[in-house]
Amino acid sequence: AMLGLRLLTWDVKDTLLRLRQPVGESYAAQAQAHGLRVQPAALSASFRAAYGAQSRCFPNYGRGQGLSSRQWWLDVVQQAFRLAGVQDEAVVSLMAENLYRDYCSAHNWELLPGASETLSRCRQRGLCMGVVSNFDNRLEDILAQCGLRHHFQFVLTSEAVGVAKPDPRIFETALRLGGVRPEQAAHVGDDYSRDYRAAREVGMHSFLLCTAGPSTHPEVPPAHILPTLSHILAAIEK
Repeated sequence: AMLGLRLLTWDVKDTLLRLRQPVGESYAAQAQAHGLRVQPAALSASFRAAYGAQSRCFPNYGRGQGLSSRQWWLDVVQQAFRLAGVQDEAVVSLMAENLYRDYCSAHNWELLPGASETLSRCRQRGLCMGVVSNFDNRLEDILAQCGLRHHFQFVLTSEAVGVAKPDPRIFETALRLGGVRPEQAAHVGDDYSRDYRAAREVGMHSFLLCTAGPSTHPEVPPAHILPTLSHILAAIEK
């Protein structure tokens, strides 16, 4: 690679993997399995509210406040059902356990187009690769289930590191694990502030995946925009 890159780090959600269906649909299907009819749109809205409130009270899965990420998620899911009007606490609790388990499998996740081939080709070029993701400790299992874990020398989650992107320390940890200087590394992600800008602030190269059409960030040079994952291959040879 002509940029002199030795390490490539990757975001996961909406960069390499995405949910097969919206959260509201999965939650509604779970409710239906227990004989409850709840509208997906209502569950989608109540999930957003529950997730937002929990994230404000207990940032990064409550890691600094003694919560386990499992308990953090169970609380969010239960609250989403309560806010959507489900009152049977025993059923609410059971549905939360089921969904926590389901989101750990390939059943709920799919690869973005070109993900597998792109990672293979980057590895063939001799790049060390790692994951830097604001995710809980299920991520290793999810990547394994989806057939991607073997591409990465390390998987850093915000839960394990104790800080979340855009905190520079999660990127600094990745650089240390990769044994490289910032200018020898690049990060790929879909979020402008947490991925693109945060990696640049520690001195790394950075690429912004914009699969939904033109970027709404005029401050990102066109050479740093990836319309699809496979565009990374040409970008790192610039």
